[in-house]
Amino acid sequence: MPSHSTLTGAAGQHYVLCQLLRHGLIAALAPEGVPHVDIIVTDIKANRQCAIQVKTRSGKGRDKGWCMRAKHEKLVSKALFYCFVDFGDDSPTTYVIPAKVVASKIRLSHKIWLSKRGRKNRKHKDNPIRRLLPDYSVTIKNLSSKEMKVLRPGWMEQYRENWDFLRLK
Repeated sequence: MPSHSTLTGAAGQHYVLCQLLRHGLIAALAPEGVPHVDIIVTDIKANRQCAIQVKTRSGKGRDKGWCMRAKHEKLVSKALFYCFVDFGDDSPTTYVIPAKVVASKIRLSHKIWLSKRGRKNRKHKDNPIRRLLPDYSVTIKNLSSKEMKVLRPGWMEQYRENWDFLRLK
């Protein structure tokens, strides 16, 4: 029997696929097991293609973020985009973000998190888990003004339902 997270992930992929088709793009699920790609996209004239990795959550959770891995820090192809789907509210919300932006956010936030102290003033231990958050001040306290500028609350809003990022010009 599939797990709840497997079904949530599949629902997110099909939701994004539906949105892409509604926006006039040709899209198909990638074969099972293809690394880093869930959906392949092209325009009607097949002039340009891109790949999408879908990350889905079904609840807000404490930090309101999506789980990522260290490997995502290195995925910076101009043709790769992420669709972060949030099924937590009444209607789904999707953030369409270029891979380069995602890589830089999770790389910087993890570096900052490692430099800060945790509970009982303990040093954080490095691990492969990364979090993409709409507001990093929730989990990383005392951000500098420079760090806050990059990881500010609301930084993801410019990507909300921004399917135009995928317009293949």
